[in-house]
Amino acid sequence: MKKRLTALLENAVKDCAAKGLLPLGELPFVEVDAAKNLLHGDYASNVAMVLASRIRENPRKVAEIISRHVCDHDNILEKIEIAGPGFLNFFIREEAWAAMLEDVDKLRDSYGAPNLGDGRGVLVEFVSANPTGPLHIGHARGAAVGDVIANLLAVSGFSVCREYYINDAGSQMNNLGKSVKLRYLELLGEKVEFPEGCYQGDYIGQIAAEILKRDGDAYLAMDEEGVIRLFTDYAADVIMKEIKKDLHAFGVVFDIYVSERELYKDNRVARLLAELEEKGFIYRQGETLWFKTTAFGDEKDRVVIRKNGEPTYFAADIAYHQNKYSRGFDTVIDIWGADHHGYIPRMYAGIAALGREKDSLRIVLVQLVNLMRDGKPVAMSTRAGQFVTIKEVVDEVGRDAARYNFLMRRSDSHLDFDLELAKKQSNENPVYYVQYAHARICSILKRAGEQGYKIPAYEEADLHLLKLPEEVELIKTVTRFPEVVEGAAAAIEPHRLTFYLNELAATFHSYYNKNRVLSEDEGLSKARLFLVESVRTVLRNTLKLLGVSAPEEM
Repeated sequence: MKKRLTALLENAVKDCAAKGLLPLGELPFVEVDAAKNLLHGDYASNVAMVLASRIRENPRKVAEIISRHVCDHDNILEKIEIAGPGFLNFFIREEAWAAMLEDVDKLRDSYGAPNLGDGRGVLVEFVSANPTGPLHIGHARGAAVGDVIANLLAVSGFSVCREYYINDAGSQMNNLGKSVKLRYLELLGEKVEFPEGCYQGDYIGQIAAEILKRDGDAYLAMDEEGVIRLFTDYAADVIMKEIKKDLHAFGVVFDIYVSERELYKDNRVARLLAELEEKGFIYRQGETLWFKTTAFGDEKDRVVIRKNGEPTYFAADIAYHQNKYSRGFDTVIDIWGADHHGYIPRMYAGIAALGREKDSLRIVLVQLVNLMRDGKPVAMSTRAGQFVTIKEVVDEVGRDAARYNFLMRRSDSHLDFDLELAKKQSNENPVYYVQYAHARICSILKRAGEQGYKIPAYEEADLHLLKLPEEVELIKTVTRFPEVVEGAAAAIEPHRLTFYLNELAATFHSYYNKNRVLSEDEGLSKARLFLVESVRTVLRNTLKLLGVSAPEEM
């Protein structure tokens, strides 16, 4: 409906311009949004106010001119009202809403899939946790957000690649090997003390025990540097295998894993920095190399090569993003923890130096998760290795509840995740409430079949019989689904799907609690069967985008 109204408005503005009623040069972008207040209609547009500011005319007068030239050939409008300073409010005829259910019937599993991408390539890089320990709940939220963004873009016509960047270079990896070595020595009876920066989780001891079981005390005679290097590689391999296993159980599978170490092969990072220095983006102060990020709006310039000759994370990240673009992706999406907010300006500076437009890189920040149990915080300490892993959460509440809960808020907002609430089989639990709506409809359709009904096609259902206000509201909510998907994909905001599902489930449950779908009136029963089948289709399609199951029984 939104697209149809947008087309009507665009044609009206063009007509007014062609007739000289509105002295326009370039036509403006016409925006139509769902009305926030039902008293103001179904949709609203501020196009008259935008135009009025350009041509220095009264916005209400411009709105009147435009409204008179809206040619509603399909007879979808009940009326157009001009409100406030010049808003155009559109009221849709009830019959027009019901007619839009034809698309649900015809498209089924592909209903709601907009063609925004036209096959353009998008790389979505997310999780990308250091291979120094198990994935915790913070990583889990980033995994859910990234995976659903990828789903949204894929269903919207983009060619999507999911990528995991393995940070397997740098001091944290050396600390991993050192931590395993210390536990190895401890298992051999030596008394050890863990220095600052070493990892102390139980998994470190388990890895050390595996090495001891396999090779005994063979590493006592080796030089420390060689042992740490061997232990680092072994531990990183073990941990990455567990990370992949945990992600798979969470419903997340990556297309590509990229190693940071690979970026340093053939001197790639150094060669890129030399090229950027030649172009004037990098300068030297003594033995330190600085990137001139202030030229691109950053608050200060950033170091890319330290005084000791070691490259910074920023240097590697510039090389990594060059690698992404070199593979032919039109858009790159990075999913970062919110603590990386200050890193954004320098990353935009980096891609600008590579000759890329700012809008080719989109960065999504994911805030922390507060894990709760019955409303009380669950104590965690990363330093002591005491944290809740993604595996523990999935094992306790299940994949569906975990994914849904991680997507219940905007990704850049803090999230309270209550483990006990996520397990409840009641209306208090959002994912249960939504899945129960799907299962309830499946039960209705099964019962209908037992009574001799078959689900009617659009042409076989007399939708004029659906006159109750709650039926009209349910139809409106169902037919808004394509707009929700398109908006969520364009804004890369997956939480819009859970917001929508909560609304749809609530609207359906409210309707069902007041009305019988199957009655002695065969025509009305068929119309209502068609309606609830349309609801089921949209519930199923939305849950699929979220990576959550749509059970037929509960």
